[in-house]
Amino acid sequence: MNQYPLWKKLLVLVVVTIGFLYAMPNLYGDDPAVQISPSGGGELSLAVRDDVHALLQRDKLTPKAEEFTPSGLLIRFDSTDTQLRAYEAVQNALGGSHTVALNLAPATPDWMAALGAEPMYLGLDLRGGVHFLLDVDMKAAVEQGLERYVSDLRTLLRDEKIRYLTVTNERGRVQIRFRDAEAAEKADDLIRRTYRELSLTSSAQDGTPVLYATITEAKLREIQQFAVQQNITTLRNRVDELGVAEPVIQRAGESRIVVQLPGVQDTARAKDILGATATLEYRLVDEQADVSAALAGRVPPGSRLYRSRDGEPVVLKRDIIITGDQVVDAASGFDPQTGGPLVSVTLDGQGARRMSDVTRENIGRRMAVVFIETKTEVRTVGGVQQRTARKTEEVISVAVIRDHFSKRFQTTGLDSPQEARDLALLLRAGALAAPMQIVEERTVGPSLGQENISRGINANVYGFTAVALFMIVYYRLFGAFSVTALAINGILLIAVLSILQATMTLPGMAAVALTIGMAIDANVLINERIREELRSGMSPRAAIDAGYKRAFGTILDSNITTFIAGFALFWLGSGPVRGFAVVLCLGIMTSVFSAIMVSRLLANFFYGRKARVTHVSI
Repeated sequence: MNQYPLWKKLLVLVVVTIGFLYAMPNLYGDDPAVQISPSGGGELSLAVRDDVHALLQRDKLTPKAEEFTPSGLLIRFDSTDTQLRAYEAVQNALGGSHTVALNLAPATPDWMAALGAEPMYLGLDLRGGVHFLLDVDMKAAVEQGLERYVSDLRTLLRDEKIRYLTVTNERGRVQIRFRDAEAAEKADDLIRRTYRELSLTSSAQDGTPVLYATITEAKLREIQQFAVQQNITTLRNRVDELGVAEPVIQRAGESRIVVQLPGVQDTARAKDILGATATLEYRLVDEQADVSAALAGRVPPGSRLYRSRDGEPVVLKRDIIITGDQVVDAASGFDPQTGGPLVSVTLDGQGARRMSDVTRENIGRRMAVVFIETKTEVRTVGGVQQRTARKTEEVISVAVIRDHFSKRFQTTGLDSPQEARDLALLLRAGALAAPMQIVEERTVGPSLGQENISRGINANVYGFTAVALFMIVYYRLFGAFSVTALAINGILLIAVLSILQATMTLPGMAAVALTIGMAIDANVLINERIREELRSGMSPRAAIDAGYKRAFGTILDSNITTFIAGFALFWLGSGPVRGFAVVLCLGIMTSVFSAIMVSRLLANFFYGRKARVTHVSI
């Protein structure tokens, strides 16, 4: 009656063993580490590893351990101080050609890692790190869309040999001026057939035919949606370059993005990389323009006045040859002739064809590189923080096109190796579709995260201890069975979360505490049912069997209703609410297993082997 078949015993034994194995990595903590990987992918050479060894030995920085693979080198240290000193030394030596990032690497033993046993990731509130709320500039996204239409319409009319005077962006719409009505009619028909998302109206200014192209509402919404999605993708790429494990990057509302970077120690660099909008534009110099007239406000149509970093005025063509969007790879380095910093650029197919055509047709003319960067400045006025976006556009290089080139070339004129590294990182990660402003920033220090962990663990330990004392005093030996099952339930829950590589946060720890409190309910139902059967005159063996069988339906019903509530939280909630719901639902499943299977196995072990049972300690 009170005996499990062999397969059930083996099932419980295997599940509990696996639970212990995959929960144990969470006890080992993290090591401060420096992660080195090749910029733009590729493999890390043994020579680089040897150079790093020599560098650390020179500065008397002794690593705790290291892990070398073709994709990168991870060096562990005993303290954060040593880690930061090593990071600075390696960054100065290799940062031009490699990505160097601070990291917190799990200290899991190798034999566990070989079995795939890894600790849970800790969220921002437990591990420390930085939280950003970024607002995408929708007006700038629309303006950039209009500028693309201006460039595309110029190209379209030129290819179809339709003569026009100007194509400009005027107050949220594209204005096209023509010499005669016949050209305007041809352009109207061509644009309507080619760009169905543009709404055209015709007019006249001083006897000159004019077409106005306005973006439709549907296309405007599409441009804005694309801007947010593209920025999320770009932010993910940039975060990958920073070497952050388990970041949270998600949309919040129509135009905002939440970025959480757990474990980030260099928060200033993270802020610069995420908040900056840096890219390059390559344009031809307007050789016919009079710079003095341009300074006086008489800029030729189709051109624009820029300034170099030295403050010198330069008149460039408005037509853009290529932008950072067409860069597939970028790596920083040093010019072998001048020793100055440079960025080696590799273009995609479309960009390579465009660069090839322009350089072939303009040998002997000058081409300029425009560096565009947007940063958020914070000022405190009357005790209130005000954030403004500052956009910088400056010519960093002007060079004569000596020969035809296309896919690969180099850009010089940068101020420092750090600027070259950051620009290469941003180009590799992709350009932002629209500028963003950091509207909210919160930093959680490692000490506060550790305090949250301690409080969460203490809450669970105190709760478990109180429950254990009550159960043992009130139910005696069966209370001990319940406490053992409850402990195994906690271990199984942690193991499942570790196997899933879930991110544990404070709401998750609250869900663990709630699960422990709820899990004991099942054992209380079982124990009270056994007591009732004993009071009704049933034999001890029969009472134990009936108690488990008859309580099962009630346990199942109560847990199913709670599971439905947890699923609703997951389905309708977001962020921390969903994390709470996931832990709650997983805890329900592990608690049913431990309450029914584990405690019954213990009861069978103590009472099922005896030939005659006269008393039950309950």
